[in-house]
Amino acid sequence: MISARTGQNNKTNDDPTGPDRGNDFIREAIDEDLKTGRFDHVHTRFPPEPNGYLHIGHAKAVWINYGIARDYDGKFNLRFDDTNPTKEEEEYVESIIEDVRWLGADWEDRLCFASDYFAQMYEYAVDLIQKGKAYVDDLTAEEIREYRGTLTEPGKESPYRGRPIEENLDLFERMKNGEFPDGARVLRAKIDMASPNLNLRDPVIYRILHAPHHRTGDTWCIYPMYDWAHGLEDSIEGVTHSLCSLEFENHRPLYDWFLDALGIYHPRQIEFARLNMTHTVLSKRWLGPLAQEGYVSGWDDPRMPTLSGLRRRGYTPEAIRAFLGRAGIAKTDSIVDVQLLEHCVREHLNKTAPRVMAVLRPLKVVIDNYPDDREEELDAVNNPEDASAGTRKVPFSKVLYIEQEDFMEDPPKKFYRLAPGREVRLRYAYFVTCVDVVKSEKGEVIELHCTYDPETRGGDAPDGRKVKSTLHWVSAKHALEAEVRLYDHLFTKENPMEEEDYRAAFNPASLEVLSPCYVEPSLRDAAPGYRCQFERLGYFCVDSDSTGDKLVLNRTVTLRDEWAKIQKQQQKRK
Repeated sequence: MISARTGQNNKTNDDPTGPDRGNDFIREAIDEDLKTGRFDHVHTRFPPEPNGYLHIGHAKAVWINYGIARDYDGKFNLRFDDTNPTKEEEEYVESIIEDVRWLGADWEDRLCFASDYFAQMYEYAVDLIQKGKAYVDDLTAEEIREYRGTLTEPGKESPYRGRPIEENLDLFERMKNGEFPDGARVLRAKIDMASPNLNLRDPVIYRILHAPHHRTGDTWCIYPMYDWAHGLEDSIEGVTHSLCSLEFENHRPLYDWFLDALGIYHPRQIEFARLNMTHTVLSKRWLGPLAQEGYVSGWDDPRMPTLSGLRRRGYTPEAIRAFLGRAGIAKTDSIVDVQLLEHCVREHLNKTAPRVMAVLRPLKVVIDNYPDDREEELDAVNNPEDASAGTRKVPFSKVLYIEQEDFMEDPPKKFYRLAPGREVRLRYAYFVTCVDVVKSEKGEVIELHCTYDPETRGGDAPDGRKVKSTLHWVSAKHALEAEVRLYDHLFTKENPMEEEDYRAAFNPASLEVLSPCYVEPSLRDAAPGYRCQFERLGYFCVDSDSTGDKLVLNRTVTLRDEWAKIQKQQQKRK
């Protein structure tokens, strides 16, 4: 990408696709600011509240802010808006730091916290009072809501709005000193109770909250409201462009009013559409109950759209950045099909993930004419998309496992896999022919007996005969036992919010656990986070629940790519 500041190409060949590719309305605005001299550099920030785990919608905000800073050779801050001690925990701070770093953003030494500025914010509030632009109000929270008015009716001024400056200063200091209980008083900005923008109707900027803070302890018992803190933090840190999601558009006049009223450095706020995605919800206030009420195992459950959940499921930061780049930056909200995200991770893992053979629903196969005591190692390609990945040795023996669905006793037309009397190829191994079927007392097929052709080692017949199907397999003697978790969409509906309660659309089939499954021994030392493709089955990742004697794998995504199919159909229509 060409930097608007230097004209140099900042991107390297291995730089992943992301929303910082191409041009958009945010960059057009920044280019204009640099051209007119409003700013002579670019400084952005990502300001999460540490009250939950980041989801993929936050990833969009991270990568817009970081990508733009990088594009313009600017600076990027990671800043925690930790202004509500009742909902914030150090656990969330640590998880957010891990997620932002994993995504690939680099804040260098600029890790910031709103709580670092509490003393300065307090002094700014005192300044606002001294200018006659803020007052201490004794109305209850319910009364403030009643006085606020509606979209069609103006608000009503508080009877305490006219308090003298000295009285307001005294009361605000006493609030800080802890003389009043929670909810007894608030500090409000004095703006316009008749404003058509409800955010300007004397918003609360400080409330009393006797609660320990995860960083400042009991130092403070009054805490700033987000709208007050947000602009001040940007100003203190020297941010040039405060890039926010679209819900903050109506708050921008308040952002501007605070900074202008104080007469301090004034960044520019620009809003973009947030990310919405089918078959999920992207809000901490909706994801939190799923974790807390037992719908999922926690914030990092692989079904969750949190970055920790996606990472645990096997998604890569490269795939997420590619998805964000294709979803684009817009001014209006829309919903992106989750199949685009799945396509992006398939595309990346197809190039990078080593291949492994695994059997999820095992059916025993005995090769009658294979010597009982014989074992051999066959060469298998690690990744046909990457010649440098080389090959591996896969053990072969008399007793194997194949997938149950790869055999039918009475197959229909166009079923080309194994059946009585039929010959198929075993991947990297031999041609085998089914000669006998063993059933249980219930009539279920539990074992197959086959013969093999020793002349077809490697998967080709010297006489040139062909077979119509190739099956994957594992050697029963050498295979590792594993638990495999198959994940599906979190919600059955494309838009769960159409339900009166979005939880009613929760997908009870979003997790299927298979055990025992069998995988080839090359996974013996695979650590949590190791990604691979199970041939013919999909992409999988070793889960953190794995222990020394228990291997657990999560399905990242199936091999079938519906998005690619959709794109091809659209191309044909053009």
